[in-house]
Amino acid sequence: MKRWIAGTLLMLGCAYASAQAIVDLAYVREAAARGAILWDARDKDDYAKGHIPGAVNIDEPTFTLRNTYTEDYLPVAEIAKALGAAGLDPAREIIAYGGRGLPSAYFAQVTLRHFGATNAKVFHDGIDAWKAAGLPVSTTPAKPKPVALKLAPKPGVLVETKEVVAALKRTDVQILDVRTPKEFKGEDVRAIRGGHVPGAVNVPFEQNWVDPEARGKLKRGEVKDSSGMALKPREELARVYARLDPAKETYVYCQSGNRAAQTAVVLADLGFRSVRVYDSSWLGYSSWLSAPAEDEVWSNFGALLTALKGLEDRFGELTKQAPGKAAK
Repeated sequence: MKRWIAGTLLMLGCAYASAQAIVDLAYVREAAARGAILWDARDKDDYAKGHIPGAVNIDEPTFTLRNTYTEDYLPVAEIAKALGAAGLDPAREIIAYGGRGLPSAYFAQVTLRHFGATNAKVFHDGIDAWKAAGLPVSTTPAKPKPVALKLAPKPGVLVETKEVVAALKRTDVQILDVRTPKEFKGEDVRAIRGGHVPGAVNVPFEQNWVDPEARGKLKRGEVKDSSGMALKPREELARVYARLDPAKETYVYCQSGNRAAQTAVVLADLGFRSVRVYDSSWLGYSSWLSAPAEDEVWSNFGALLTALKGLEDRFGELTKQAPGKAAK
């Protein structure tokens, strides 16, 4: 069965080749030459240190375009203002990139599609591949021409909590959890509840990479570059997702929709029929207290309050010790 599904994915992938959303360095260079917009989806500090010449930046979109506390999208008018100021018109060809393998560029691409873009791409290898090729980088901020945008969400890109709950009774929908195994099992609780959506399949988003452990190795200094965060070849990705049925509708979630964006785009490029990102993800689902969960664990609010009290006390001590404090 797994071989049949993997084979089906490969055939579907061929059919979708002309509409691939994940592009390589050669494509980016050609697209930039013909006037495509390059969106650097890294934070503003990394952008300032060096970016692809002409690329625009609005800081990391997972922060700029979302509510700081709920991690849900800001009101549409605010998003339109932020994108418009950077000249990011969904009607244009836009290629989002970041650091190799990191999901912010995928979040940017999903956001553009959510607001009607039909030609939004992701340069997975990003600035790392650009620099490795010896191509020039710029530290001069781009000065895009602002555009006035009137955005409206497009159905079929994102999915809401009520739809996820309703899908638990459907046989034509499959749910994919791309968090870590510990998050999935409720051993790493990052919301009001830990656990996962009933029936969800767990495939951490790092499984998209040549080396799923690459980011950890890079942080520990065990490897010199991010090459392990490159995407697996299509054949290997098809095997990674062989447990899923490409003909079913697929809802993808993580903690807040960021990691899910990467896997959703990967699945679409593999030829999955209908892939939607559950943007509120586990943060939203766990807060819907009537929504059932497997491996459910409730947050220890007593421990959290104790930790916060400790931080408050420590802050008070540091304030008293601060030099130059005015005497009263």
